[in-house]
Amino acid sequence: MADITINSAVRANLQTLQSTAKMMEQTQNRLATGLKVSSALDNPQSYFTAAGLSSRANDMSALLDSMSLGVQTLNAADEGIKSIQKLVDQAKSVANQALQADATATTLSKTATAADLSSASSSALEFTVQIGTAAAVTITLDAENYATAASAATAIATQIEDTGVTGLTMNRTGAGLAFSAESGEDITITGAAATSLGINGTSTNGETVGEAKASYATDYNDLLAQIDQLSTDASFNGINLLDGDSLSVQFNEDSSSKLDISGVSFDSSGLGLSDTTFDDIAADVAKLNTATATLRKQSSTFGANLSVVQNRQDFTNNMISVLEGGASDLTLADTNEEAANLLALQTR
Repeated sequence: MADITINSAVRANLQTLQSTAKMMEQTQNRLATGLKVSSALDNPQSYFTAAGLSSRANDMSALLDSMSLGVQTLNAADEGIKSIQKLVDQAKSVANQALQADATATTLSKTATAADLSSASSSALEFTVQIGTAAAVTITLDAENYATAASAATAIATQIEDTGVTGLTMNRTGAGLAFSAESGEDITITGAAATSLGINGTSTNGETVGEAKASYATDYNDLLAQIDQLSTDASFNGINLLDGDSLSVQFNEDSSSKLDISGVSFDSSGLGLSDTTFDDIAADVAKLNTATATLRKQSSTFGANLSVVQNRQDFTNNMISVLEGGASDLTLADTNEEAANLLALQTR
C-alpha cells in the first residue's frame, strides 16, 4: 500500500485528539485512585516529599503503642500505691487500737482459816506474795493464836498493807480475802504461814497489756505481709514500678527524646516498716506516718510522669495528623475538579 499523506490541518486535528485522549486517561486514573500524584513520574518532588511525610507518620504511629503501654504501666503503679496506702491506714488503725489496749485484772479469792501460831518458829510465820515476775515480797505475821478465821484474815490483810506489795489490791469480808492485780500478771502466794492459814495459791486468769497487744501485733504483721504481696502484683506488661523495675518511654524516632522513669521498692521493708510486738507503739506509728508521706510523694511523682506521657501522646497524635495532611495535600486529587475536567474532555 502506498504511503498515506495527510495535510497539516488533519495532522493538527490528530494531535489534538491524541492530547485529549491522553488527558482523559490521566483524569480517569486520578478519579479511580483519588491521587493526582501516584508515582514519581507524575511529580518527583511531590511524590518523594509525601513519601517522607508518610514514613515519619508511620514511625510515630508505632511510638504511640509504646506510649500507651507506658501510660498503662504508670496507671498500674498508681493503683498499687493507692491500695498500699489503704493497707498502711489499716495498720495505723491497728496500732492505735493496741495503744488503747488494757489488761484484764488477775483475781485470787481465798478464805482464811484459824491457826495457832503463838509458838511457831520465825519461818513458820512468813509467807511471800509475788506479782508476775517481780521480786517476791515476804510478809511476817505476829506469833499469835488466830482462834477464828476472821481474826486470821484481819492479821493477813493488816500485814500485807503495812508491808506493801506493788500492783496488788486487796479486799476483806469476814474471813474472805480477795486479791487483785490490775496489770493482769500472775498472783502467787506461798510459804508456811500461807499454808497454815489457808491462803496459799496461784492465779493466772488475767491478761497482761503485753498479751493484749500481742493479738493486735499479729494483725499488724499480717497487713505488712499483704503490702509485700501487693507490691509484687502491681506489674503491667512485665514491668513493675513498685518492685524496682524502671520504664523508658520513647517520644521520637531516634530515641533522642524520651522519659526515663525510675521504679521504687514499696514492699514493707522499702517503706521502712517491719514486724512488731508493739513494745514501742509510738515508734511504729511514726514509721507508718513516714510510709504515708513516702507513698504520697511517689504518687505525685508518678502523676507528673503520667501527665508528661499523655501530653506527648496527644502531641504525637496531632503530629501524625499534620504529616498525613501534608502528604495528602501533595498527592490527593480534587475529585470535583477532576470530574469537571473529564466532562469537559468528553465534550471536547
